[in-house]
Amino acid sequence: MKKILLATTAVMAVAALGLTGCASDGGGRGGETGGESASGFAADSLIGVALPDKTSENWVLAGGLFEDGLAEAGFEGDVQYAGASNAVADQQQQISTMVTNGAKVIIIGAKDGAQLGTQVAEARDAGAVVIAYDRLILNSDAVDYYVAFDNFKVGQLQGQALLDGLAAKFPDKTSYNVELFSGSSDDANAPVFFEGAMDILQPKIDDGTLVVVSGQTDIKQTATDGWKPENAQKRMDTIMQGSYQGTTVDGVLSPNDTLARAIITSVTDAGQADLPIVTGQDSEAASIPLIMSGQQYSTIYKDTRELVATAIEMAQDLQKGDEPATTTETDNGNVEVPTLYLEPVIVTKENAAEAYANNPELLALTK
Repeated sequence: MKKILLATTAVMAVAALGLTGCASDGGGRGGETGGESASGFAADSLIGVALPDKTSENWVLAGGLFEDGLAEAGFEGDVQYAGASNAVADQQQQISTMVTNGAKVIIIGAKDGAQLGTQVAEARDAGAVVIAYDRLILNSDAVDYYVAFDNFKVGQLQGQALLDGLAAKFPDKTSYNVELFSGSSDDANAPVFFEGAMDILQPKIDDGTLVVVSGQTDIKQTATDGWKPENAQKRMDTIMQGSYQGTTVDGVLSPNDTLARAIITSVTDAGQADLPIVTGQDSEAASIPLIMSGQQYSTIYKDTRELVATAIEMAQDLQKGDEPATTTETDNGNVEVPTLYLEPVIVTKENAAEAYANNPELLALTK
């Protein structure tokens, strides 16, 4: 934990000093077909940022951080959000406009990573470098880099947190009634979160330690359209009415905090007095007090400030003609995309103050 917090502090210090990039031994493909990217470009060039929506606190925060960080680094920034309706088409148009306007780097938090192939190909043909931000862009060879927190590990941390919370809350039980939720089917991260969690949970389902009373264990059954809390609450309402008459749910795998709060509301509305162990993600301000009071068991801290700073550092490296640092490669269904993974942090009541020590706003919510 201390190493992670020190790393975060170091990244933010770099950001505060102007997000100064450095040469790297990374293996990005921008220099192969990206034209100017191999030899750099003007320091005041246009950098486009296409974000999916404002359904999460972290997406809202990211937009402001990109605007401020790009300006501080000397770039001309163009930060756009897809609209609430026709979001995919909206984002496609925004990316095409960024290409037309001469963006040298386009950082994309995809609304639907499977539907941007034409737009990223346009970017590649125009000499722009494409950085997939937080969500992988799928089935395209025109994606140069991917920067994100390790989403499979996020799922593993959520799965282990569910097991740890159950064991701590119900020490006399040998089996637990649980339900599973996953994210939106149009989000490339959603199956990765779920697969990571099931890597931990499936053996316990197989040996009877965990009993999914509803029987809904497939990702198609557990998906939450649009990451909308009302969809999660409606599904949990149905599960409570159909599967928990005369029994209680002990734990729920929730992929993020917004859905966790909806699930808690559903269980409470159903009349279950003793709340289940509920996981989450994103360290949303509304969930941290719930964690401190024991209503929600856990969340995941993925410092958006660190992720945005890292993406801007990549753009600075490219501007200088350097290859951004990467740690691995990720298969997007077409190519292995050079990837820089940051480390997620599991947060419970016990370690919240330490986890948020470098974030005064979140730290204050632990008091």
